[in-house]
Amino acid sequence: MAGVRPTTSTSQTSSAQLFTSRLLLLLTLLPLTLAAFAFLLQWRGGLTDPTTRWSPDHHEFPGMESISGSIKDTIRNSGSGCTDLLGQSHSLSFPYFRDWKFGFGSDLKPKICITTSTSAGLEQTLPWIFYHKVMGVSTFFLFVEGKAASPTVSKVLETIAGVKVIYRTRELEEQQAKSRIWNETWLSSFFYKPCNYELFVKQSLNMEMAIVMAREAGMDWIIHLDTDELIHPAGAREYSLRQLLMDVPGNVDMVIFPNYESSVERDDTKEPFSEVSMFKKNYDHLPKDVYFGNYKEATRGNPNYFLTYGNGKSAARIQDHLRPNGAHRWHNYMKTPNEVKLEEAAVLHYTYPKFSDLTSRRDRCGCKPTKEDVKRCFMLEFDRSAFIIASTATEEEMLLWYYRYHNFPAFCFTILM
Repeated sequence: MAGVRPTTSTSQTSSAQLFTSRLLLLLTLLPLTLAAFAFLLQWRGGLTDPTTRWSPDHHEFPGMESISGSIKDTIRNSGSGCTDLLGQSHSLSFPYFRDWKFGFGSDLKPKICITTSTSAGLEQTLPWIFYHKVMGVSTFFLFVEGKAASPTVSKVLETIAGVKVIYRTRELEEQQAKSRIWNETWLSSFFYKPCNYELFVKQSLNMEMAIVMAREAGMDWIIHLDTDELIHPAGAREYSLRQLLMDVPGNVDMVIFPNYESSVERDDTKEPFSEVSMFKKNYDHLPKDVYFGNYKEATRGNPNYFLTYGNGKSAARIQDHLRPNGAHRWHNYMKTPNEVKLEEAAVLHYTYPKFSDLTSRRDRCGCKPTKEDVKRCFMLEFDRSAFIIASTATEEEMLLWYYRYHNFPAFCFTILM
């Protein structure tokens, strides 16, 4: 019996070693098998790699999966040395997820809303909304017409949390026909005129309605922006519009954001918000010697320093008797608002950033391309010239004109974000 025990001990040792070896083999093969399975699924298109959502050639906007045509991801860098305002890379800057979740709870202060009147498509509106949500805006009042009101666009916008879509229906027009805006003498010269004048009046009427909606939604601040504009909250303790407005003293009714105007270096821009990086600073943010010393070269024959507007945009604190004062300002029926002009923060205005903007704006207005007729359609001289050139010139002539007014390499101002 004494001789059997060593045999049993050896057998048990061998069994333990065999079990350990098999366990190690299983632990080795299992992750390899899973990795191979995942690779096979992805190779066959059955699994989406999350990292591809952030790549320049992947555009997964909801409702846009069926839209044909891809956006070029090859972007030529400029030799101007200017810094990209929206990041240090020319890759797609605004990834979008079907389930945006920014954690905007009821306790987040201040509550900020943006109102706009737009006919833009998803390719412009979605990144615009996404950017401002990141900046701290919780609510958007979108007054839509044209392409923006089409089912393929509006249905997507309606799925985004915090976005209220308002259509230009007969009911809306009847309601706005009773507005006290029509009694405003300062706006009367814009009434019953086409194109830009008509838009300006619509914007004022929509802003008036947005004030009511903002109060009902418990908002603290309201801003009117176009979908070709981004708020640049420079000067805040953190890069956040919410932080910027949180630091505004309680006795201030309105803050002014001077506007910067984009300068386009190419004619093949597809995504202005991520491709355009050069801006002309507003004269309010420039040393006077720099402004006057470079004025002639900066204007390039245009009668104004900026191609379009130059008086910035504003944010107003929601309060009694608040009213719009045109598309760029707010006012109050009972008092003169206490306003401050921000020393660093600005509105980035992407002015005709795409060459196709020339023809698209032309197609939205039925005026004759004559110097006299365009005066009744457009307020600004540059818009008038752009409409005439887009209506009468060849594509080659349009390109030459486009470069003449849009290139400002000697007057390039950069903003480090």
